Amino acid sequence: MSLNIKFSQYLLKTLPIINYTFNKKELSLNIPFNKIIPIFFFLKYHTNCQYKVISDICAVDYLNKVDRFEVIYNLLSIRFNTRIRIKVIINELQSIESITSIYAGASWWEREVWDMFGIFFFNHPDLRRILTDYGFEGYPLRKDFPLSGYLEVYYNELKKRVVYEPINLSQKYRLFEFNSPYKNIK
Repeated sequence: MSLNIKFSQYLLKTLPIINYTFNKKELSLNIPFNKIIPIFFFLKYHTNCQYKVISDICAVDYLNKVDRFEVIYNLLSIRFNTRIRIKVIINELQSIESITSIYAGASWWEREVWDMFGIFFFNHPDLRRILTDYGFEGYPLRKDFPLSGYLEVYYNELKKRVVYEPINLSQKYRLFEFNSPYKNIK
């Protein structure tokens, strides 16, 4: 039995984990959304884990599922030179507790997930927009985000004022030339 399988069996006995998978020798844990704080505290401070570095937090939107969002945390243990992926599955009305009390570096990642997907992290010290304008309505990385109908704001140099215009996301036709520059070399 490999070390990863033994470690995952140990975590299954110790933590309230829904299930686990291996992807290219990397352990992925699916955990319930209401047990985030104790699980992350255990993974950071337990002597057999020591996942002290949070690499990133991201999200995936599965529009056709009832629990459509998957929030993914990637952790690194420098001591044991291992990585672990934690997945939390929620619907669009649920919120997740912030892990900034355990990992201070999670603050910016949680703000980005909030700004792009609209997933609310309660107990976050400074949850506000980070990539879009403060007056922006909607969440751009949701699969149901409309591609038209919103206004863009910019300063028009000719009119010497701020202009509000509908967003136009059309792509112009491009002519691709597939000529090789090496054809005519002798």
